[in-house]
Amino acid sequence: MERLYRRKSGVDPIIGYELGVTLCQISRQIGRQAGLLLDRRGRVERVIIGTPSEIFIPDLTRARAGPGRLRGLRLVHTHLKNEPLSRDDLTDLALLRLDMVSAIGVAPGGEPMTIYSAHGSAENQTGPAWALIDPAPFSKTSFRFPEFISDLESEVASGDRRIVQSGEGKAILAHISNLPEMEVTARMDELTELARTERISAVDQVIYRGAAHPKSLVGSGRLKDLIIRSMSQGADMILFDNEMSPAQSRWIGKLAEIPVLDRTQLILRIFARRAFSKEGKLKVELAKLKYELPRVGAKDDSLSRIRGGIGVRGPGETTMEITGRRIKERIKKLSDSLEKLSRGRTQRRSLRKRSGVPHMAVIGYTNAGKSTLLNAMTNSEVLVEDKLFATLDPATKRMRFPENSDVVISDTVGFIRDLPDELLDTFRSTLEELNDADLLLHIVDISSPGFKREIDTVEKILSSLGLDKVPRKLVFNKIDKIDPEMAANEAVRYNATGISALTGEGLADLASEAREELTQTKAGRGAKPGKAGGAASGPGSPRRR
Repeated sequence: MERLYRRKSGVDPIIGYELGVTLCQISRQIGRQAGLLLDRRGRVERVIIGTPSEIFIPDLTRARAGPGRLRGLRLVHTHLKNEPLSRDDLTDLALLRLDMVSAIGVAPGGEPMTIYSAHGSAENQTGPAWALIDPAPFSKTSFRFPEFISDLESEVASGDRRIVQSGEGKAILAHISNLPEMEVTARMDELTELARTERISAVDQVIYRGAAHPKSLVGSGRLKDLIIRSMSQGADMILFDNEMSPAQSRWIGKLAEIPVLDRTQLILRIFARRAFSKEGKLKVELAKLKYELPRVGAKDDSLSRIRGGIGVRGPGETTMEITGRRIKERIKKLSDSLEKLSRGRTQRRSLRKRSGVPHMAVIGYTNAGKSTLLNAMTNSEVLVEDKLFATLDPATKRMRFPENSDVVISDTVGFIRDLPDELLDTFRSTLEELNDADLLLHIVDISSPGFKREIDTVEKILSSLGLDKVPRKLVFNKIDKIDPEMAANEAVRYNATGISALTGEGLADLASEAREELTQTKAGRGAKPGKAGGAASGPGSPRRR
């Protein structure tokens, strides 16, 4: 870009000489910073008056902007102490996609001194999203602005085209907490997998130590840095591992021009894409509306249905209030529809119980291999993918044991740490059907570095749903991915059965043990509820020898 900084005598400077002198004189007279927003032809679009130390740029949402384009405006303002561009000046340049930001130092007598300038950078993908121009005396500077901005915007457009041609979304992942480093790493790895499931690639990770800011989650300065960082690295969204409160979501939405999602929103997007049955789609929509309702900002205490009329006065409904009311009406309609579907499911469950056919349910952490196991045991073709929440709609299949006895096997939605309350409440009716299961097969991905944490997560969710008393058996899947001796030792330690649903290893032993458990449960013999199989000693507890 050095060719763009060549001083040439002649035309089209950053700001006209007379206009710059007048701006400095006015600024010194009032003792405040003064600024002008100029368009590409040098015409004044806005006049801004700030404080002695800073200046505030008004809302520019109506000004042009978008991928491959700058705002078409440049800011020229004064600095009463002849200081260089501040961090806020450079941040505004990047966030607002201004053509350029310049500051003119003002002498005590009101004369212009030095001009400091900076412009956006399309070349720097790792450092600041701007480039500084060497300071120069205001009286001696000249600049061919049209040629400069034309070349710069071509470079910006070229960089944005490279981003679009990548074919998938890109995001910067962020986390803020005081958790131990290993725990934070595990959470960020899981967030990366969630993003991959939604076809979003993580281009960078940012971890902040400390407590979440009650208003802006990470603080306004950090948030601005995140937005600038996303622009410089070609990311089109920011994903927070932390959940944003309604107030934080509204505040961040006002500052950021790119999508900023939290973990709950990302999971809701995944569920919306993966739900195919009528009931699944209704439940996901209901969960999404429950999440969005407190973020609408409607004032229920002053809500008035009066929207006009002869001789009638009232505050009327604002747009937010109308939106909030419509969401509540839709939530009521969805709840009624799901209640009807629930009654039909209850009838089918009663018929199944009267038939006397035993019922097993496959549960576990997401991507533990539940659907693969169901396919292997029943010769079915349920969708299987190496992604989180590959299947959301429950599937029920019939399996025949070697002794010519049948059993019904049900697959369930996978669990995950910090499952959003909206989703847990919505899927509660489906998960509560597990109360009628004769045996729960708790599938664990033994190859996962955090399998112990995943076991605890599933157990906590089962306890919260009142399912901790249902007999269950611990099954360690994917033993083909780790050392055989290690797999055998962990299976003994946790009183689990080791299998590989993909290769079929251990499936015969699992079927035999499951049949024995079901026989004992049906006959009323054996252990107390919750003590069957791998749950006998509880997850993480060594088996007595």
